[in-house]
Amino acid sequence: MTPGLHGGHRVAVTLHNLVTQWNTGPFAILTLVTVLVVGVWYVQSAWALSAKGRTWSRWRTTSFLTGLVMIDLALQSPVATFTMGYFEAHVVQHLLLMVTAPPLLALGAPMTLALQTSSRPVKVRLLRILNSQAFRWWSHPIPSAAVYYVGMFAFFLTSALGLAMSHMWLMDLVNLAFLIASMHFWWPIVGMDYIPHWPMSHGMKMVALLIGVPLESFLALALIMSSRPAASMYTLGSTHSGAAILWIGAEAFTFLALIPIFLQWLRVEGRRTVRVDAELDAAYEAAGTTLTPVDY
Repeated sequence: MTPGLHGGHRVAVTLHNLVTQWNTGPFAILTLVTVLVVGVWYVQSAWALSAKGRTWSRWRTTSFLTGLVMIDLALQSPVATFTMGYFEAHVVQHLLLMVTAPPLLALGAPMTLALQTSSRPVKVRLLRILNSQAFRWWSHPIPSAAVYYVGMFAFFLTSALGLAMSHMWLMDLVNLAFLIASMHFWWPIVGMDYIPHWPMSHGMKMVALLIGVPLESFLALALIMSSRPAASMYTLGSTHSGAAILWIGAEAFTFLALIPIFLQWLRVEGRRTVRVDAELDAAYEAAGTTLTPVDY
């Protein structure tokens, strides 16, 4: 067992421990195996697409693989080990799972890759799921955002954090739930995959992210102003320091996420301009009209 995570004592923050205290518990090993399997599938699928003469962006591949690495760092690296004694580490784990890994995975467009490389029966099943009424309800942006933000408040401002940290199997399930909820939230906002229901304009995507800024700030302020630790295994000073990290980190990642949305918006508008110009040129040609310079 990893000392400090299951051994019942607090691991000292030293360079040696920061490098060596990797979690080797069953859930951490399962996380590593899952990350490796998904990563191998993604790379092989991208290669298969290239073998057919169709290009797949290296940026998408890099983004997706980086997202997988962030998940493993959150759940297996010394970050996970230090969560037992330091609220700062718990916040870093939270940021990796909720605002770092999910948007990186979404930018990798895994569903598009799966649809382009899977067999026809698999494609039919995937499209059936994406176009189902159940998925239509599940993918609505309002319940998605509600679960994302309410989950954070309920976990950090109640006794839920202490309860989960006292039963690590429960904490593992909570981390998994946070990851799934976060992927659900980020996928339609920054993702490159086709969204069959509730499409959002790029402006609305930016608004959806910016709405979270005051909410995340309020959560961080509530923890900073608290007179009690976030959980019994944390000190009050650790709670306040972790809250500051949460405030700065969440807002920074939120504004960073606006960049790919803005770039996607510019790309869409560029394609639209080219299409409109082509339609106008075709209309002039069809009318037999020749544009000539204006004489001044």
